[in-house]
Amino acid sequence: MLLRQNFIIILVFFGMVLCGLIYLNNNQCRCNQKIKEQGIINGGTDETIHPRKSRCNQQISEQGITNLEWKQNTFGLRSSPGLLYKQQSALVGSRTDVASVTSWSAPIIWEGTFDSTLIDSIYKQQNLTIATTAFALGKYVRFVKDFLESAEQHYFVGFRVNYYLFTDQPELVPEVKMGENHSLTVLKVQSLNRWQDISMSRMEKLEKLIESELASEANYIFCLDIDTKFYGHWGVESLGRLVGVIHPWLYDTSRDRFTYERSPKSQAYIPAGEGDYYYAGAAFGGSLEDVHHLTKTCREQMSIDAANSIEAVWQEESHLNKYFLLNKPSKLLSPEYMWRDINASAAQIKIVRFTNVPKNYAEVRPNP
Repeated sequence: MLLRQNFIIILVFFGMVLCGLIYLNNNQCRCNQKIKEQGIINGGTDETIHPRKSRCNQQISEQGITNLEWKQNTFGLRSSPGLLYKQQSALVGSRTDVASVTSWSAPIIWEGTFDSTLIDSIYKQQNLTIATTAFALGKYVRFVKDFLESAEQHYFVGFRVNYYLFTDQPELVPEVKMGENHSLTVLKVQSLNRWQDISMSRMEKLEKLIESELASEANYIFCLDIDTKFYGHWGVESLGRLVGVIHPWLYDTSRDRFTYERSPKSQAYIPAGEGDYYYAGAAFGGSLEDVHHLTKTCREQMSIDAANSIEAVWQEESHLNKYFLLNKPSKLLSPEYMWRDINASAAQIKIVRFTNVPKNYAEVRPNP
């Protein structure tokens, strides 16, 4: 009788254990399925789920694309105790000669619209890494030295910056002394015979670089032209989820004069009467996730055009403007951040931070 009772107890115990294992297995499967369907994004918010933070493992989506692990940004604008800075006013703006906000409430950054002391103290607490890319193919390698040396004087001074230079002539890249927490990585790429092809290939290379290396290594990225030079402060006031720079030649004109792609056959097409600003292709940036989506979308749209033997009027800049029309930037940088020439002046430009450098395009470009 005693043996029979013990046998029943043991049988019930193992039955409970087996039911528990079945329940846990089913729950794990449902968890994996949920992440698959949501693409690892938690309920449509900006918070990315990582395997180390969840019992559900990262999966390959139904489209066959592996979801990237994005480096997490530190949220919150925490000011240091005892920090002294100019009092803010809710009644009087710091600039009355320019617009400092868009119609979708994105700030437009001009000199006088931010306090460097305050904003630097906020962002230095976040231990940020800013990736910065540039392309120097063919004769454009001659611009590398001035670009890097001037950047080391003015660009995110005091913050961690990793430069990535794409070039077909790595042996010609000059040695430039990097500041503390600044580094340069030279990436060799194939030479191209048309400057238009060089321009259009950038989006694909940026997309792949973000996927292969930057996604979990940097918080923000800026993609800049190499035939440029820094002359003034460019810092954390420029950071945002998606950042566009207003074109220096078209910031004070009506949109009917913007040089958008006007052919309906192109994926970059913007009809007359539409458009917010004309953005410079020489500088754009944002979070790694948002810039990855930008480069991927532009690359896909350019591929569709190429398959139909179409080339937008300003190559990737045309596609960039179409992207920003449909995906509004969260922050805009004024033409101070991409000016025409250090010797050019305009009433609204109180400081020149970053400019094109004078050059003979016929001499430096591989083709007309």
